[in-house]
Amino acid sequence: MKKQIVAVTRKIPKAGLSLLENKFDLRLSPHDRVLNQRELKKFVKGASAILSQLTDKIDSAVLRAAGPELKIAANYAVGYDNIDLAAAKKRKVIVTNTPGVLTEAVAEHTFALLMSAARRIVESDKFTRAGKYKAWAPELLLGQQLQGKTIGIIGLGRIGTRVGEIAALGYKMKVIYFDRGRSNRELDRAIGSRAVTMRKLLTASDFISLHVPLTPKTKHMIDARELKTMKRGGILLNTSRGAVINEKALASALKAGIIRGAAIDVFEHEPKITPLLKRLDNIVMTPHTASATVEARDAMAVMAAKNIIVVLEGGKPLNPVS
Repeated sequence: MKKQIVAVTRKIPKAGLSLLENKFDLRLSPHDRVLNQRELKKFVKGASAILSQLTDKIDSAVLRAAGPELKIAANYAVGYDNIDLAAAKKRKVIVTNTPGVLTEAVAEHTFALLMSAARRIVESDKFTRAGKYKAWAPELLLGQQLQGKTIGIIGLGRIGTRVGEIAALGYKMKVIYFDRGRSNRELDRAIGSRAVTMRKLLTASDFISLHVPLTPKTKHMIDARELKTMKRGGILLNTSRGAVINEKALASALKAGIIRGAAIDVFEHEPKITPLLKRLDNIVMTPHTASATVEARDAMAVMAAKNIIVVLEGGKPLNPVS
C-alpha cells in the first residue's frame, strides 16, 4: 500500500521528523530557506499533509495545488496568520498549530528584551567594544530598575499570563493588562494584577508587552496615537507579530523621544526592517528568535508531527485552529 505523503517545507528538529519518517513518505525540502509560492505549490503536490512554517503563505492556490489528498496543514508555530483559514475550511483541510510548548521560551525572551532595553545592555556592549570605557562614572549609561515599576500586558493568553507571573513574582512589578475587556480573576488573586482599559494601560505602564495574534483587528493596534499616549519614559516590547505595531510610527516616536525605548523580536515586513530602526540606539532587535530554545523547538516539532499522525490515521487533531 502506497504511503501518504507528508510535505515538510523546511527542516525541523529530528524529534519531530523521526515520528513521521517511518509512517509516511516524508518529503523534506532540500532548501534551508523560505520557498517562494511557485516552489511551494510544486512541492506540496499530492501531499496528504503539509508541515508548514510561519513564513509559508498557505493560501487557496497552495491548497488547491496540493490536491484532493490534502487533509491537514500543521503549522510549526503558535500563530497561523500565514494560513488562509477560510480556504482551508472550504477544502475540508484541518489546520493545527503548536500552542503551549513555547510559552516559557517566549516569556523568558520577553524578559531578556525587557532587561536589555531597561538596563541598556546593547548600548553598553557597543560602548565597551569601541574602547570608550575609561573608568567607572556615576551617570554612565544609567538604566531603569524593574522593582516597583508597572508592566502593562496587552493580550493575556498563555504567554501574556506567564509574563505577568514572572514580572510580579520574580521582579515585584505591578501588573496591569488589557485583554478584550475581560479580566482573569484567578491571576488577579495570585499576583495582584488587574484589568484596565487600553488607554489606562498606555498611560500608566513603564513597560508595555504585546502578546496578541495578528488579525485585522490587531493590525497596527499600536500606531502613532497610541505611542503618543504612552508614558514619555515608557518602553515597548513585542514578541507577538510585527504588524501589530506600525513600524514607521515606532521609528518616528523613538527618534523624537516620545517614548524611551523599544525591544522587539518581530517586524512588520519580515525580514525587511524599517531602515531608521537600524540607526537608533534606543531599540533592541532580535531576529524572531523568542521561541529559539532547543527545548521549545523540539516540542513544537513533536506537536506538529503528532497532529499529522493522528489526523492521517483518522483521529481528531490535538490542536485544531478554529
